Amino acid sequence: MCMLSADVAKILIDEVALRQRVRELGEQISRDYCGQDLLLVCILKGGVVFLSDLMRHIDVPHEIEFMAISSYGDATESSGIVRIMMDLAVPIKGRNVLIVEDIVDTGYTLAYVKGLLSTREPASIRICALLDKAERRKVPLQIDYVGFEIPNEFVVGYGLDFQGRYRNLPYVAVLKPERYRKQPGK
Repeated sequence: MCMLSADVAKILIDEVALRQRVRELGEQISRDYCGQDLLLVCILKGGVVFLSDLMRHIDVPHEIEFMAISSYGDATESSGIVRIMMDLAVPIKGRNVLIVEDIVDTGYTLAYVKGLLSTREPASIRICALLDKAERRKVPLQIDYVGFEIPNEFVVGYGLDFQGRYRNLPYVAVLKPERYRKQPGK
């Protein structure tokens, strides 16, 4: 049997913990945005699984939009160069924007996105990240809603990938280093 889970060194956050924390985040966001216009801006592709679960726990009226950003390519670390691959399809002026992201490490990508969106005059702009690798932060960045703080390990699953794979794992796991490190001579 060929299983993606064979590439997993260990499960960092299991399905039960993910479900519970996502529910808690949705409840907190609902309280904080009660009576307000809310636009969830999901950073593709990694944030889509998190967004799908999170939005079902947000009980205030809201809309969703998507942005595709590239700063990794096929690498395991951000290049620091952020490219917009797909921009928002709607104006955000006067709206409360909540950026939904899978993981924050260096902060380069989200700092860039937040700065860009701020120029479009939203009423407010906040960040909700499932995972935070705070020890890797290179730029100051306030994350308003954090699912889990994690150590500096290469993680996959629950939307996070390596070269497009592993997004479908129902948990967050540490990938075996031999799966993402270059082998000598290859």
